[in-house]
Amino acid sequence: MTPGPCPNPVIPWGSDPMPLTREKAQLMSASEIDRTLVRLAHEILERTKDLGKLAFIGIRRRGVPLAQRLSQKIENLENRNVPVGILDINLYRDDLSTVDIKPVVSSTEIPFSVEGKDIILMDDVLYTGRTIRAALDALFDHGRPARVQLLVLIDRGHRELPIEARFVGRTVQTTDLEIIEVKFQEIDGTEKVLLVERAAGEAA
Repeated sequence: MTPGPCPNPVIPWGSDPMPLTREKAQLMSASEIDRTLVRLAHEILERTKDLGKLAFIGIRRRGVPLAQRLSQKIENLENRNVPVGILDINLYRDDLSTVDIKPVVSSTEIPFSVEGKDIILMDDVLYTGRTIRAALDALFDHGRPARVQLLVLIDRGHRELPIEARFVGRTVQTTDLEIIEVKFQEIDGTEKVLLVERAAGEAA
């Protein structure tokens, strides 16, 4: 007799029965990202009165290469070094339906005094604003800057807090099911911005 189908099929460890997301579109290529950063560097220079007070702080992870690259571009344009610091907010990624209801601040590397500085806080994607609020709280634990502005590569809307970016690479209208994935060479080994969509049932 031919055996019937197993009532409880075994799915091999590490495999997914169906993908959690699907790619909808590529929003930016590597060259488009670079051109956007050149434009943002010029915008920063136009809006900064005293470059001696300017400092960048990237939110780990992808805010960090953003800050480092913009620092390098300004150095190339003005022959002036802009210091870069890092804020590490673990266990939460504002653009994904992940692991906690609030951002958790972890290790921070700011190798300069923030007192009196003109700080530009940087992240790859601006979404609800909760990550930025946590970053601001952490930043002010280190001192009182003269001014704090926000720079993001992508603003995807859906704000829950009154937080807006002064410098925006691109504004993208999204639904709650959609996710912006920014991939940088330094972290991901590739360079692009993708619009992906959660599979049904995976919405936050």
